[in-house]
Amino acid sequence: MMRAVEYDRYGGPEELRVRTVPRLEPRAGEVLVRVHGTSVNPIDVKIRSGGMAMMSGRRFPKRTGLDFAGEVTALGPGVTDAAVGQRVWGFLGDVKGRIGAAAEYITVKTSALSLAPGGVDLVQAAALPSVGVTALRALRNVLRLAPGEDLLVVGASGGVGSAAIQLAVAMGAKVTAVAGATNHAFCRDLGAAGAFDYTDPKSIGGSFDVVLDCHGSDLGRYRRLLRRRGRMMTTASSGLGYAMLSTITPGPRVRLMMARSRRADLAALAEYVDQGSLRPTVESTYPLEEIDQAHKLAATGHARGKRVIRVLTGA
Repeated sequence: MMRAVEYDRYGGPEELRVRTVPRLEPRAGEVLVRVHGTSVNPIDVKIRSGGMAMMSGRRFPKRTGLDFAGEVTALGPGVTDAAVGQRVWGFLGDVKGRIGAAAEYITVKTSALSLAPGGVDLVQAAALPSVGVTALRALRNVLRLAPGEDLLVVGASGGVGSAAIQLAVAMGAKVTAVAGATNHAFCRDLGAAGAFDYTDPKSIGGSFDVVLDCHGSDLGRYRRLLRRRGRMMTTASSGLGYAMLSTITPGPRVRLMMARSRRADLAALAEYVDQGSLRPTVESTYPLEEIDQAHKLAATGHARGKRVIRVLTGA
């Protein structure tokens, strides 16, 4: 048996329950991971509240949590690319809630995890997988950020934004952050050269080669800050409408991306951490029994890094 967080209907954070349920067994190509930590992402809140019911369906109970960091405790049939005892991390892609990382054990395909960074506590490491891979693929694969370019990160103090600042600096770019005024020092500490208040986008001076939006509002205004041949993308689902509109209006196209958990991306992310170029940014840590509080605060849309859940007692 194991502890896992479940909910029986869509609604507020109070619907979340820690229950004792049967422990999963790994199937062919999977490993069993003992979870040390997970974290709360905006999509976790949206799914739990029913905002994605068309995709997540009406079958209950559901589980929650995408990010995980932990250790391999058992191998499924035919697994040769993992070993018991390895420290691993990754994130789940199941929006239907059939499995969730807010549990003591999860089963994961080996192609969707990699070795975790060596010098980081596994609970803290759980802040990075989904937001880190999203930021990495956005900057490297979609926006093709080059050394010396000027990057504007909107929503820079959140999970994706805080990872993007650090990765962009490591790639040799100059970063300007857009965040709440109380988070400007935080963004500068991560490597941003300057910061502007998101409540006053008109105050943003200069122009940029690349814009990475992690918030989903005022996209038209930020798009106008691009230089000729500039590139822009949003990671926010609320930016979908404008991204589609940008394909038929003058100016650079605004791209939209959703990341998947791939071993190569997770390994590249771990390398940035091991090199000291990227660190988890954790706003607060909660025991599994207080995951409802983390969901409640995540629903406000304000964050300084990630809210992490300590799953393994004593970890």
